[in-house]
Amino acid sequence: MQSRPSKIVCVGRSYADHAKELGNAIPDRPVLFMKPPSALTALEQGISWNPVWGSCHYECELSLRIDRPLSAETDPLKALEAVGAVTLGLDLTLRDLQDDLKKKGQPWERAKAYDGSCILADWVDVQEVVQDWKDVHYTLHVNDELRQNGDTALLIFDVGTLLADISQVFSLEAGDVVMTGTPAGVAALQSGEQLKMTLKGKNQDYIWTTFVK
Repeated sequence: MQSRPSKIVCVGRSYADHAKELGNAIPDRPVLFMKPPSALTALEQGISWNPVWGSCHYECELSLRIDRPLSAETDPLKALEAVGAVTLGLDLTLRDLQDDLKKKGQPWERAKAYDGSCILADWVDVQEVVQDWKDVHYTLHVNDELRQNGDTALLIFDVGTLLADISQVFSLEAGDVVMTGTPAGVAALQSGEQLKMTLKGKNQDYIWTTFVK
């Protein structure tokens, strides 16, 4: 289990195709929400949720570890200097519950920030992965079937812009995590499924697996 950050800042609807697949409008500014440290669970523990909450959807995301404080930064390039490591994470979403909360005009926390709703793979030094922040690629396979294909060139707001925007609202501390949003292809998880996340590095691919209980 990894050390706990003070907070996990998440970006919603950051890929246009994902917003469209859920019937959401394309945002004109980053959509932000947070998960508490208690949302973290270890990769090897697998994925589980209370079935009375309805379906649970996977959302694979490029995730960033902040290695130095970042607050009220206006320059996207300077904001990127705060990132020390990257990995892939699963922003697990109780979709039926989230849809119900949306209809009632209520916050999403019950569906997005519950215990076990965030799985992060091992951190990789940013220099081993990123040569160009607009050219980072990752995939998610479920039972060896490609489900999600992430490409930071397709982000509505590039990574530096996201970090600068976040820092205007939430001061980021060393160890905090930013999940940059998920591409299209999300779907409900089924018991027994195996998930494989692959992050393309400069010299090698980084691969992590987990399972649905």
